[in-house]
Amino acid sequence: MSSESKHTPLHSIHVEAGARMVDFGGWDMPLAYGSQLEEHHAVRQDAGMFDVSHMLNIDIAGPDAMAYLRHLLANDVARIDVPGKALYSCMLNPQGGVIDDLIVYFFASDSWRAVVNAGTADKDLAWMRRVAGEGGFNVTLTPRRDLAMIAVQGPNARARVWAARSDWEAASAGLAPFNGVFVADSTLVARTGYTGEDGFEIVLPADQAAALWADLAAQGVRPAGLGARDTLRLEAGMNLYGQDMDEQTKPAESGLSWTVWLKDADRRFIGRDAIEQFKTDKVLVGLKLNERGIVRAHMKTRTAQGEGEVTSGTMAPTLGFSIGLARVPAGAQPGDAIEVEIRGKWLSGTVVKPPFVRNGKAVG
Repeated sequence: MSSESKHTPLHSIHVEAGARMVDFGGWDMPLAYGSQLEEHHAVRQDAGMFDVSHMLNIDIAGPDAMAYLRHLLANDVARIDVPGKALYSCMLNPQGGVIDDLIVYFFASDSWRAVVNAGTADKDLAWMRRVAGEGGFNVTLTPRRDLAMIAVQGPNARARVWAARSDWEAASAGLAPFNGVFVADSTLVARTGYTGEDGFEIVLPADQAAALWADLAAQGVRPAGLGARDTLRLEAGMNLYGQDMDEQTKPAESGLSWTVWLKDADRRFIGRDAIEQFKTDKVLVGLKLNERGIVRAHMKTRTAQGEGEVTSGTMAPTLGFSIGLARVPAGAQPGDAIEVEIRGKWLSGTVVKPPFVRNGKAVG
């Protein structure tokens, strides 16, 4: 770990709890507080919480905010017009590669918020400012490092949040998935997550994060680290930036074509020309291993269409067998055979359509 690793507002709490700390995108973050497996099951069966304050909230304001975001992002923010509604999108380079995947919130035509990944935050902000300047858009971009983020996930997550903060329930009880509401001036409660479970992601002033964390723990919400977060997101079939996609891969190669909105021919977002000219010869698929072994990133795969590579893999605690995401030649379909090379041996698997787990239960 670098001596210059950044700390979230909850860092001292993680250390005091005995968490195993690791470097993640330049941040000193908890990998696990004890048993990663128990943390995973707590989220699937009850409620767990993650410190995600390393991610960056960027406020986007100004009369040109919507026009700017329609140019910047592959998904079309014009599709959301209800205050608090969120949209998932990729931000592409001119070659159609994924600079980052992010969530953007609509508050008003001149007020938006993007939530970007920790490891790409500085690069993202520089790119966003460059696009604004070169395009002559009248917008201001404000990185909000004064805020913290806590994700509370699991079938009992929302009830536990309301037990800790009863005054939030009236405003947030009616939230539909992928919507958020301000329960205080600078506190946003959003029904989003990265685990395949219901719950909230809470954005609040950094100096209030420790008290909320302690109050959630008192209600039985279990702290969970990056280890459980990774197995949970992979069971949910969710991509991880830097593993399942990056600036060298286009959305169609990463199972993210659904986030690219092409219906408005007049909207020439960055990367559109490359996407429209590019014929996909590789796709991202899910796989389950049919033999004993554990699928890991960078392992070789082969299908009837040719060779590929695992991008993410793990032993799925909810399922009891190994799963992964793999980039393989186009044409592979759910149900097809796939082999994975593990320690010099080719083991059999099956191509499946993610997710593997949703709301605590196996899919398919």
